[in-house]
Amino acid sequence: MVALTDRQRLTLETVALAQADGVSESDTTIIRCLDWDRERFDIEFALNNGTTYNSFLIRGEKVALVDTSHEKFRQLYLDTLKGLIDPAAIDYLVISHTEPDHSGLVADILKLAPHVTVVGAKVAIQFLEDLVHQPFERKLVKNGDRLDLGNGHLLEFVSAPNLHWPDTIFTYDHKTQVLYTCDAFGMHYCDDSTFDEDLELIESDYRYYYDCLMGPNARSVLSALKRMGDLPGVATIATGHGPLLQYNLEELVGRYRTWSQEQAKAVTTVALFYVSDYGAAERLAHSIVQGVMKTGVAVEQMDLRTAEPHEIRELVSLASGIVIAMPPQSGDFASVAKTALGTILAATHAKQSFGLFESGGGDDDSVHLLRNKLQDVGLSEAFPPILVKEAPTEATYQLCDEAGTDLGQWLTRDRTIKQMKSLDGDLDKALGRLSGGLYIITAQKGKASSAMLASWVAQASIEPLGVTIAVAKDRAIESFMHVGDRFVLNILEEGSYQPLMRHFLKRFAPGADRFAGVKTYPATNGAPILSEALAYLECEVMSRMECSDHWIVYSTINAGRLAKQDALTAVHHRKVGNHY
Repeated sequence: MVALTDRQRLTLETVALAQADGVSESDTTIIRCLDWDRERFDIEFALNNGTTYNSFLIRGEKVALVDTSHEKFRQLYLDTLKGLIDPAAIDYLVISHTEPDHSGLVADILKLAPHVTVVGAKVAIQFLEDLVHQPFERKLVKNGDRLDLGNGHLLEFVSAPNLHWPDTIFTYDHKTQVLYTCDAFGMHYCDDSTFDEDLELIESDYRYYYDCLMGPNARSVLSALKRMGDLPGVATIATGHGPLLQYNLEELVGRYRTWSQEQAKAVTTVALFYVSDYGAAERLAHSIVQGVMKTGVAVEQMDLRTAEPHEIRELVSLASGIVIAMPPQSGDFASVAKTALGTILAATHAKQSFGLFESGGGDDDSVHLLRNKLQDVGLSEAFPPILVKEAPTEATYQLCDEAGTDLGQWLTRDRTIKQMKSLDGDLDKALGRLSGGLYIITAQKGKASSAMLASWVAQASIEPLGVTIAVAKDRAIESFMHVGDRFVLNILEEGSYQPLMRHFLKRFAPGADRFAGVKTYPATNGAPILSEALAYLECEVMSRMECSDHWIVYSTINAGRLAKQDALTAVHHRKVGNHY
């Protein structure tokens, strides 16, 4: 089935899921909602290949539906479900977690199947009550609980909180050896393949998804992997987004383990506390997390709605930095959040750094009062409080990203200096004799913009015309240089580059306008062109290669112009190779 909605192509397919032996006829159906043209998942999460929303129908003597779909698929999904089964015959609706892209049609299912029993973690059921505003039958489950559907379909539940919502559970079907994991092990990738046949095609999206959503909860990932190890065996991982894992399951699960172990071993950790489903707290927190993680610092997030006092104390004791999204000062969770803030304050110490941001919920507790209390304890402020008085924009999320990077850089300043001194003297000086030109990279996305002085630039191809640029992972502009992004490479002129170089070498505060006082005009791709540049090239990012502390960004050139025929490019000569 196909529909065009708001210029987006939405399709839906159903696929029979083979039994664990790969031969037997299946009584499990995959319902894949394909969102081919979605370019962003929330405002801060860029998508290159669309996404899917996966739901599953398991028929035993009893019938279970695992998750629903995004509300944009309402008619397509419900029509398809009715074609597969009378919804009134569904006995159980399993809620992996209550994020709207998976539970957006729960209220519709409850209307069609008023006697269905909703199965979920205690927190999920609490969240769902606030979402559907109607009574429903429920079954609360915890780790190790089982539900027998008959005909061999014995469902076992695995607790997986914070992946990436606090109410997440996995569901394991002992008959088919399918593990339903919702967001975990997923990716935002949409194509005709139901499974992960082509590893090379999907691995970059798989890693990006992990970095954005799972990396900030690495310890929770490791806990979930440990619980998965108690299961008899997993033949298929049925994810909530993207292809199901079957062909490369062991490899991809192994990568989660490796990445999470690396995160968990990080010497420096930031603890970020927020209240889920309040204002824009989660999306703002996500941007701060991305900024922090660019610097190699680990982040652990904790939802104050569900966190236990001992969990808060333990996390604060591990953290070098504390970031808090302001909770609501009234309502159902205000007293819980206030108690949690008191627990955080009691566990902090003067060697830690902190940052605060408003959640934008319209009823935020006072950021200034909490700031004063943390400073009284002796904590140092890593970035000024981020105030959110209206709906966040691209610029707001970029401000949060840059604030997170500032925090990470502050926490790792000693490590950075140590690394700079680690090179052998002769090697350092020899490497420093590699020279390059001087360039300014400029980029813009909506109201957010950024710029960076660069010298590690080289032509990389002739057909098509392309360049490579080495971008340090902790640079603010890194967020503007993912696959599909467009930017301008401004080439500086020998003899007149100093004013521009001095300007863009300044350390800018989070969210500061990097182009204040600089003459620019827009390129066709929307990025600023520096009026005083010798030449410029309009570029589009095609691929990225990860190095230890830099990304090598390969981009094709779509347009360009030279201002002075006889002028030369500015050259950057270094004396040492351990810094720019």
